[in-house]
Amino acid sequence: MYFDQPGKVNTRETLTAAYDRARELGLDEVVLASTSGETAFVALEIFKDFRITAVTYHHGYIEPFKPIMPYRTRKQLEEKGVSVISATHALSGVERAVAKKHSGVYPALLIADTLKLFGQGTKVAVEVTIMAADAGTLTGEDIIAIGGSSKGADTALVVKPANQSNLFDLRIREIVCKPRHFKMAT
Repeated sequence: MYFDQPGKVNTRETLTAAYDRARELGLDEVVLASTSGETAFVALEIFKDFRITAVTYHHGYIEPFKPIMPYRTRKQLEEKGVSVISATHALSGVERAVAKKHSGVYPALLIADTLKLFGQGTKVAVEVTIMAADAGTLTGEDIIAIGGSSKGADTALVVKPANQSNLFDLRIREIVCKPRHFKMAT
């Protein structure tokens, strides 16, 4: 399925298409990007009886030592069975800081930019999969991975996850949906 435009407007349709495909394949794990918790709450409505992992930015992403997702929201999600992790971006992390200070090109940033050729949501879906694997919330079986181009969700993939140290063992098995038109994010 392809969307005419990226963004939040596609969230419910993305999650529904991902759920349908997961059921067809017999999958029961979903990983999604959720900065504020809003996408994770929608996922709770749709992905009943699934193991849900919501991945948000690391503490200090905007303000030093402060979370992006409010503690209260995180607690509400966790009380409903969602594993919520805050982690450094798997495909930029410290390399972004080095690139800003010293210029140059770095491998993880190249991988991220290559994934963005399929859209920002594809890069995000792969990245949150790695972050969830590193946090220990996945079984290693195929999952549904959901990302977006800013707010909300617009991309869903079927992924064989891998830890960061084994990145090249990760497999994008299927693209369930994504925006057809998008701008390259920086």
